[in-house]
Amino acid sequence: MDWLTKILKGSGHKISEGQYHGRYGDDRIWEEPSTPVDVSTDFDHDDLAVAMARSLEDYPEEDQKGKKVVDTESQLEEDEQLARALQESLNVESPPRHDAGNIFQPFPSFFSPGYRICAGCNCEIGHGRYLSCMGAVWHPECFRCRACGLPIFEHEFSMSGSHPYHKSCYKEQNHPKCDVCRNFIPTNAAGLIEYRAHPFWMQKYCPSHEHDGTPRCCSCERMEARDTRYLSLDDGRKLCLECLDSAIMETVECQPLYLEIQEFYEGLNMKVEQQVPLLLVERQALNEAMEGEKNGHHHLPETRGLCLSEEQTVSTISGRPRIGTGYRIIDMMTEPYRLIRRCEVTAILILYGLPRLLTGSILAHEMMHAWLRLKGYPNLSQDVEEGICQVLAYMWLDSEIYSSAGSDVASASSSSSSSSSSSSSSTTSKKGARSQFEKKLGEFFKHQIETDSSPAYGDGFRAGNQAVQKYGLKSTLDHIRLTGSFPY
Repeated sequence: MDWLTKILKGSGHKISEGQYHGRYGDDRIWEEPSTPVDVSTDFDHDDLAVAMARSLEDYPEEDQKGKKVVDTESQLEEDEQLARALQESLNVESPPRHDAGNIFQPFPSFFSPGYRICAGCNCEIGHGRYLSCMGAVWHPECFRCRACGLPIFEHEFSMSGSHPYHKSCYKEQNHPKCDVCRNFIPTNAAGLIEYRAHPFWMQKYCPSHEHDGTPRCCSCERMEARDTRYLSLDDGRKLCLECLDSAIMETVECQPLYLEIQEFYEGLNMKVEQQVPLLLVERQALNEAMEGEKNGHHHLPETRGLCLSEEQTVSTISGRPRIGTGYRIIDMMTEPYRLIRRCEVTAILILYGLPRLLTGSILAHEMMHAWLRLKGYPNLSQDVEEGICQVLAYMWLDSEIYSSAGSDVASASSSSSSSSSSSSSSTTSKKGARSQFEKKLGEFFKHQIETDSSPAYGDGFRAGNQAVQKYGLKSTLDHIRLTGSFPY
């Protein structure tokens, strides 16, 4: 009776279930459910006919001599009961199977096959192969991936919301990719996705890129992606194209910005009376000038600005360099500049090749050093002097971002009035149009000042900014002159 066992068992099979574990962001773990599928098959009337015929073949009524081999009446009664049982099995589905590992309950199938409707095409399934999953039944060709639209024939699939996906399609849409190499971020030894992210830009990248020599922009700190090119400056620094767009490359080009910051100080009733030269220099010239300076504090590991008080000769950039093959700076023109001491400050030096807003914030910082010396402030501790200089740099950045937002409003309303149009155009010609990236860059430079972890520049800024917010800039400066410390 092996044929009977085979027919009554059917051909349904259960697909195994698995889980996908990953880490995203701040150790966040998510699971990608690999959902099991029930595959069912109905045997048809032809199978029943063959089965009944084989049942009769197994029990011949009599041999050639007319001798009965089996009890005909009892055997016929047994075959009739078997036939009725098989016929009833066509009208009633087998009860649903439940598996502890299946998070989706099978579709209740105590109905005639005519009531079975495919959840994909809404047509009757009838007899034949079908899938039972996600609380519904499907034609195999109707169970399709939400992403690519192709049928899911694999033994496992993934879900997002109420939609099925191929595991590969789900990974393509949800598994994080590295913003540097553009590959899927690999899992760590624990099987979790682990990556690094810039605290401001949120650029995601594989941990290996922190040690494989991937360059960063010297201005915005973003890593160079494999499908982009950064400009190589002659001192080894790299500059992204967005920062290059507003970068200041020579001394003459920086003079209008210098005048703007002088006006900013005048607006605070802190005019610098003496004419202090401003020079844009290369990194080597800045380091050499720093070594020859006896006084002053410097922001390690890299100094990008310097307020000089000693007489010396400095090599300054006298012409804008060109971009050559290999996306490198070429034809750098420099000339010596002799600094003569006529007051407490001989010059302000700024590193070349930085965006306008970063150059301006460094210049505002160094001008505060100059103002303190020219106004006769005593030698201050590093945290107080660098802290109050960072406060002025922060205030200038804030004013630039605020004025940029104001000029956007003025530009929007300029079409309604010719006078407002004239005012807006004069502001735009003076400071230049702001791109969305440049506005974001200004916020980043403020973020850098706010989150600096160094005792002098970070803690000093936060103490100085708190004092200015509480007592005002003038009272804070008066207190510093008298006590050498911030008021609390």
